[in-house]
Amino acid sequence: MRTDKAQLESRTYRLAYQDLDFLERHALRPQRLALEFMKADMIMRERGIKSTIVVFGGARIPAPGQESGTAASAGQAKNLSALTHYYDEARRFARICSKYAATTEYREFIIATGGGPGIMEAGNRGAFDVGAPNIGLNIVLPHEQAPNPYITPELCFRFHYFAMRKMHFMLRAKALLAFPGGFGTMDELFEVLTLVQTSRMKPVPIVLFGEQFWRQAFNVEFLAEQGMIAPENKTLFVYADKAEAAWRHIARYYHLPEKP
Repeated sequence: MRTDKAQLESRTYRLAYQDLDFLERHALRPQRLALEFMKADMIMRERGIKSTIVVFGGARIPAPGQESGTAASAGQAKNLSALTHYYDEARRFARICSKYAATTEYREFIIATGGGPGIMEAGNRGAFDVGAPNIGLNIVLPHEQAPNPYITPELCFRFHYFAMRKMHFMLRAKALLAFPGGFGTMDELFEVLTLVQTSRMKPVPIVLFGEQFWRQAFNVEFLAEQGMIAPENKTLFVYADKAEAAWRHIARYYHLPEKP
């Protein structure tokens, strides 16, 4: 039987799962969503990861001694520079948490972040400091986000869909820490608060790190006074200003050692 090269090179001859042009069609979005969920889920299951501690926070907050590359003005640069201590606190918290994770053979309380710079980097870095595996859930953005160098390479994931990324933030989370940040941090925080408020997610410790910042950025008292939320919704989270205090709240919630 004679077969011309043209038939073999035709896109229609490719196996469906090897045809990227086909997989990227609009009609295949449900399959792509499923694949994004399954890839990260299967790998974490294979690694035996049962739970995570999620660290949210601003990508623009620089490490101490560094300048922010995102400041639009001298005033912004000064303000961001004043927030560098949060980088240190996120890093210290991740160290503390990862020391406890070591007692579980790194099955529980694995640090997970959005994988980028700033507070995300600090969280991954703290785990890295003590030799602990840690997770980075990166996202495809118009201005490409590169993963920070402290993520465990085998746990460095990349998502196209925000929905799947958020699902993996919540799926194994035993606690969530929100450090000062912008719209992305707010988005993730309010999603968690909404899920817990509506009983679509089991209650977990939610810690707003940096009380002064959060009381200005998120006026929960005003929302309650205006009747926009129930008074008891104010108890869905706590504030903390030190890594040890944040860990102590989580440890007491789960009856764990306060000094791992």
